[in-house]
Amino acid sequence: QVQVVESGGGSVQAGDSLRLSCAASGRTLMMAVLGWFRQAPGKEREFVAGIKWNSGNTAYGDSVKGRFTVSRDDAQNTLILQMNSLKPEDTAVYYCAVDLFKADDGIETTEGAYNYWGQGTQVTVSS
Repeated sequence: QVQVVESGGGSVQAGDSLRLSCAASGRTLMMAVLGWFRQAPGKEREFVAGIKWNSGNTAYGDSVKGRFTVSRDDAQNTLILQMNSLKPEDTAVYYCAVDLFKADDGIETTEGAYNYWGQGTQVTVSS
């Protein structure tokens, strides 16, 4: 089993920055992909960003490219999402997810590919 715990959500103004963290524990992440998804009220869950743990390869959803940066802290087994230039449409519950074994360097953007999920953290951006 993998335990996944997000932190760092909150309420900010448009244009502000916010940093989310995700602590993953219980299994090695060496072959894993860790991703961030978000779900706004009345909308489907969407892929935000992901990183292949061993290579550092990253991928981003179109709506956040150029504003969000995903990174990892190997020593702490922690995934980071730095969110800059936040917009009201970024308001959502943000979820961290783990695809524990990904043989190639690709990053899946569909939620079904991910085995373990955190409880989510709320991000609210007001105009």
